[in-house]
Amino acid sequence: MDDWIDYYDSTHTIYASKLHRDLHFQLIARDIIGYISSPDAVVLDYACGEALSAAKVAEACGKLYLVEPAPGVRGRLVARFAPNTKIRVRSLEELRNMEEKSVDLAVMNSVAQYMTPAELDSAFVILRRLLKPTGRLIVGDILRPEVGMPRDVLALLRFAATHGFLRDALIGLISTALSDYRQLRTRVGLQRYSEDEMIAKLAACGFTASRAHSNIGHNPWRMTFVARHAFYPRD
Repeated sequence: MDDWIDYYDSTHTIYASKLHRDLHFQLIARDIIGYISSPDAVVLDYACGEALSAAKVAEACGKLYLVEPAPGVRGRLVARFAPNTKIRVRSLEELRNMEEKSVDLAVMNSVAQYMTPAELDSAFVILRRLLKPTGRLIVGDILRPEVGMPRDVLALLRFAATHGFLRDALIGLISTALSDYRQLRTRVGLQRYSEDEMIAKLAACGFTASRAHSNIGHNPWRMTFVARHAFYPRD
């Protein structure tokens, strides 16, 4: 995953405009909030990125952990949310030292595609250890094997047309096609999982899971899964 971490730690062109970027994080925050079951809940966002709307998520829960592998992004998170006593920023290394069974809701959105299958298994095992017996893991934005880049483009254009940045999106698609992102995607690739494959992968790591009715974010052709401890309440 190092190449992707380096990419997202750089000055990249993944967003077509500031409006696109802001709406992206607002939508993700709204969807995460929909999974928070209690105002006292401890929530963990794994590989959260810039998490520009994290303060909204923090308003809906008791404590929010923003876990981010990219050091530059992590530094910006610390600076951005330092005044917010509900938000704590952690590295992946620090995640391993967090208290067992201390998290009510863990979210891993738009992350699995950038990890090797072994890295994803390791992350699932760590998150399962951190989750309370009644906790849930939300794995969002999973790419399906039969759905290619044209659907991603269509989803972006629909999102852009709805929110008024279609011209910027079209220009952004051209920029992305010529950028390091396209080259990295071609060289390293993105991991894709069918519904059955993701459910089986989560089961192998001690979860029972099902596909959610809708995906986190703007892309309806990707999948979100809701996972719980497989052996609750005897675990």
